[in-house]
Amino acid sequence: MNSLEQQLQELDQRIQETTTLAEDPDFAALAKEELQQLEMQKKALEDALHAIEQGQQQNSQSSHSQQFSNCTIEVRQGAGGEEAKIWGNDLLRMYLRYAEIKGWKTEQLDEGVVKISGKQAYSHLKYESGVHRVQRVPETEAQGRLHTSTASIVVLPEVPKTAVDVNKVSSAARLTHVPSGIVVESRRERYQERNRELALELLRAQLWEIEEEKRLQQTGERRKVIGRAMRAEKIRTYNYPQNRVTDHRIHKSWYNLEHILEGNLDLVVKEMQNEANWSEQAQSDEDDAEE
Repeated sequence: MNSLEQQLQELDQRIQETTTLAEDPDFAALAKEELQQLEMQKKALEDALHAIEQGQQQNSQSSHSQQFSNCTIEVRQGAGGEEAKIWGNDLLRMYLRYAEIKGWKTEQLDEGVVKISGKQAYSHLKYESGVHRVQRVPETEAQGRLHTSTASIVVLPEVPKTAVDVNKVSSAARLTHVPSGIVVESRRERYQERNRELALELLRAQLWEIEEEKRLQQTGERRKVIGRAMRAEKIRTYNYPQNRVTDHRIHKSWYNLEHILEGNLDLVVKEMQNEANWSEQAQSDEDDAEE
């Protein structure tokens, strides 16, 4: 917050200096162009301050009271080489099939990044964030040896706008959030404005995740809330020889691996939701008892 206010003060000073410079005929044209850029940056920072103030008010309530609908899923290749890449594609296909079954709309934003729009999409998928491990014999394995590969899943909600500094490159959009330094890109669409919109969605989601992690750590809830898995945390194992899917957070297994990978995730999702609801209620009861 203080950093943004300091940046605003510096911008005001630069605007004042550039305004003075614009009075010189030799520099008027250049100064006018710079003033436009400075004013845009100032508005972005003012919007950021406003968004943070609103966010701080909302943070006084539990994050789980926030009602998000749409979300973005990002799949990242982990350990395992080419097999890990194949596994990441398998997971993405599983979520796309699940979205199809639920009647949600999907839109590919970039390689391995898909937006899912539909009623309660985020509430169903938010517990999928984390490392998914697979144990199987790859098709390319001539000796029939069992391999272990991983892919990480990041599920982020669609959240309100925040401040960004936009740099346009070709038909892509590259956005930089000045206070945090986060950079996101989108090249999926042909038209620049649409790329910018898609990149903004990714940026807003990443900023929300950072602020939510900070809030949970400050309130001591981070280690107690099921589902707020760090990206490097192993949450699930898919064991092909045993036809088994195990979720390590709730210590539960299902013996219908292929069925689940075909997008039939409702049973797994409901187990996670029930456990999370129980955990939240237990935490609430504990807080009430301490008061």
